[in-house]
Amino acid sequence: MAHVLIMPRQGNTVESCIIGEWKVKEGDTVAADVPVCVVETDKATFEVPAGVSGTVLKILREAGDDVPVLEPVMVLGEAGESWEAALSAAGKQIPVVEDPAAKAEAGNGAVAPAGSGSASGSILQSGGRTENLVSAVSPRARKFAEREAVDLSAITSPSGPGGRIIESDAAASIAGRPPLTEAAKAELRRRITAGEASGSLTAGSGIGGRITAGDLGKTGFHAAGQEAGAAAGFAGPEYGEEPLKGIRKLIAAQMMESHSNTAAFTLNAFAPACNLLSLRARFKTSDPELGLNTITINDLILFAVSRILPLYPYMNAHRLENALRSFHTVHLGMAVSTPRGLMVPVIRNAETLSLLQISAKARELAGACRSGSVSPDDLHGSTLTVTNLGNTGIESFTPVINIPEVAILGICSILPRPAETSPGTYEILPHLGLSLTIDHAVVDGAPAAEFLKAFAAAIKDIDLWLAK
Repeated sequence: MAHVLIMPRQGNTVESCIIGEWKVKEGDTVAADVPVCVVETDKATFEVPAGVSGTVLKILREAGDDVPVLEPVMVLGEAGESWEAALSAAGKQIPVVEDPAAKAEAGNGAVAPAGSGSASGSILQSGGRTENLVSAVSPRARKFAEREAVDLSAITSPSGPGGRIIESDAAASIAGRPPLTEAAKAELRRRITAGEASGSLTAGSGIGGRITAGDLGKTGFHAAGQEAGAAAGFAGPEYGEEPLKGIRKLIAAQMMESHSNTAAFTLNAFAPACNLLSLRARFKTSDPELGLNTITINDLILFAVSRILPLYPYMNAHRLENALRSFHTVHLGMAVSTPRGLMVPVIRNAETLSLLQISAKARELAGACRSGSVSPDDLHGSTLTVTNLGNTGIESFTPVINIPEVAILGICSILPRPAETSPGTYEILPHLGLSLTIDHAVVDGAPAAEFLKAFAAAIKDIDLWLAK
């Protein structure tokens, strides 16, 4: 029996996913565990397996489509089996079947016979438009226009034989338009049919910068910079512009929300790092069978945070609308830089994990973030975040709080600083820079300073903390 593959729900907060690419085509035979497509959310990318073994009967969505979770994307079964019947049996809506006239069209210049305008043609007619518009459009152009919500009446210079509109004309008319969600396309089709202004904008608020139905009516569909450059006499655009989309757009919104809704206040300190560096060096040259030679400075820092944080519950907390929620366990967020932007995977119950376990989990989560395979469930619920710029030469910075957390600990470079080793005697010793940003609305400076002082002391005596 045919199987309908649906868009899986990637975490409780994900409502739709974008199909990045198909790894199979119709007619292919696949095994149940073979990835058939790659999908993208605001946070990561995922491979979707076939789920059952069989032949790909029908691919229902194209690469680039924004598909709501639990909606069908593909049908698998035995060769020759009816994919339409499978969809009906599953209670799913059958997509519009490809126009037979479009299949028979010999080329872009083929013309639909007069009077052959179908329902798809009438949808694209705006109030007062005549059947001549439909009959002057090739079937492939008409199908493209219906699928992509293109206003054919706006095409003033058709390139087909006899002045017909062909598919390339329809595609060219939206070349500078950002992608639309399915709901936005439906609204745009309605406006085209009613002869209403469609509105425009350079990028939408949906996943990947897609225009949503709510975005329609704002300004700027055209490709930014092209008119300005032409008016100034430049051969090309005066400047480049890249829409904020996907995870980059999400990060931008989160950073702005953090700055708008927290009373951010940063404290800076230094922790003696002699023991930290010595212990790391010993681990690096230890017997590989101990598994310690992969321990990093960052692993030791995460371990120290996991042990100090439970002693200061007001730092291991979330700020709610009218309450401060302090946690009894440490769900440690760690900022990870990826090609797609910053991610914060979570090491759960970190206070119960050994150094080796924290190191292994940190390495696993960082790798999953960079490969795009991290689970959405691993990207939320942290109680305090650590962000490390230590390998960049940064002496201090102002980390942005990962709301609803009340603090974020920034790790800076290890640099030489004078230290009093005995009364009246000073030496230049390595120190680890620390930058702690707190939400001063719920955490006062003095208690935050106590936490930072205790953490610096733990770094100074990290070998003793490992023995506890």
